[in-house]
Amino acid sequence: MSIELPTLDIIEGSKEIATTGEETYAAKSKRSGEAKKGKVYIESYGCQMNFADSEIVAAILKQDGYSTTDSETDADVIFLNTCAIRDNAEQKIHSRLQSLKALKRKNPKLVVGVLGCMAERMKQSLFEQEKIVDLIAGPDAYRSIPQLIELAESGQKAANVFLSLEETYADITPVRREGVSAFLSIMRGCDNMCSFCVVPFTRGRERSRPFQTILDEIKMLSDEGFKEVTLLGQNVNSYNDEQGKVNFAELMYRASLIDEKMRIRFTTSHPKDISDELVSVIAERPNLCKFIHLPVQSGSTRILALMNRNHTREDYLKKIEMIQSKIPDCALSTDIIAGFCTETEEDHRETLSLLEQVRYDYAFTFIYSERPNTPAAKKLKDDVDNATKQRRLQEIVTLTKRIAAERYAESIGKVYEILIEGDSKRSSEMWMGRTDNNRVAVFPKTGQEKAGDFVKVRITNATAATLIGERI
Repeated sequence: MSIELPTLDIIEGSKEIATTGEETYAAKSKRSGEAKKGKVYIESYGCQMNFADSEIVAAILKQDGYSTTDSETDADVIFLNTCAIRDNAEQKIHSRLQSLKALKRKNPKLVVGVLGCMAERMKQSLFEQEKIVDLIAGPDAYRSIPQLIELAESGQKAANVFLSLEETYADITPVRREGVSAFLSIMRGCDNMCSFCVVPFTRGRERSRPFQTILDEIKMLSDEGFKEVTLLGQNVNSYNDEQGKVNFAELMYRASLIDEKMRIRFTTSHPKDISDELVSVIAERPNLCKFIHLPVQSGSTRILALMNRNHTREDYLKKIEMIQSKIPDCALSTDIIAGFCTETEEDHRETLSLLEQVRYDYAFTFIYSERPNTPAAKKLKDDVDNATKQRRLQEIVTLTKRIAAERYAESIGKVYEILIEGDSKRSSEMWMGRTDNNRVAVFPKTGQEKAGDFVKVRITNATAATLIGERI
């Protein structure tokens, strides 16, 4: 597939070029005798989609003659693949860029680039704020990165932040490390326009990969020995292959048939789109994991309306009831924002009561931070003071931990099939793995198993985040 790229935006200097993905992939790679290019070090921040994107970037660079390295001090090019969903995420990048200045002083030829959502959001202002940055590339511009590097090496500041209506990178096989689990992007962008969210402005409109390219990649991962794959998208529930007329439920069903021993997971879901059909497929197919991440953001219908979530508290709870009726052992997780615009104590109590009612395994919790140019930033007042936000967040965290501890304690005495991922972080004498419903479990090594094995483990103890057991 050849996708035409826009003219690159050269911030400093007068040189401008236009190119196509075909030139980068075909013409350059076919040049006989071309010398091996430099080493690239990539750091990923934020969501799983960013980590999957870094694997795409590595593939593009490898095909252009670059190699990757795990050492920043050994690199000719350093990329930070960034997140812009919250202010705290961006502050981490600014701090990291400051820490790279010493490397830049030692090696003035070092190219430093910012990729992803923060690059897309800030554009030229990123060059102005961070003099160390030589190039930026948005999530739809990764095919142009080899050219951007060449321009940066010539002393120019170069950027490509073009948002595409078509780009899915479906033809690129990501460079993955050997392991047990893999991420696979099935779609890009988002059309939901939640008022607090910057994603539609940094990742563009929603578009789905052709379903056959997804199934082919799952087959390839199975052949390579991966035991689990997670399908990724900003809202996987709205996946739709327009030519094949394959929706997400059908895609999950077909994916489950490729290797019935391979676990299939997905993230993330939007409550308004999760369907009875999808949940029925998960219940039916044994290798579709019994775990759903279903962000609610708030338990208050009034706040949900201000967030433009397109569902009410009652709608959400009906979806939860539907899931639990079809998959009684399904584990659930969620996202919660504390202190959204105009949130009252009553709104906050509604969130706490929803947590009590649903009883999630865990929740990703955040304080609301206003993101520039989002609908909330333009139309709503961020009028909840920081102390109140912090207190409400702590109450949410305390409650979710208590519920999680109770949920995990219910597993004591039960036997689960665990997929071993590797050593426990705390002890090389222990294995760490996950249950089908995504609970982390650790157990002593017996010398008869290895990473990637499925083993039966009886749970003997539990914390709020980990099951502890013994192999049987």
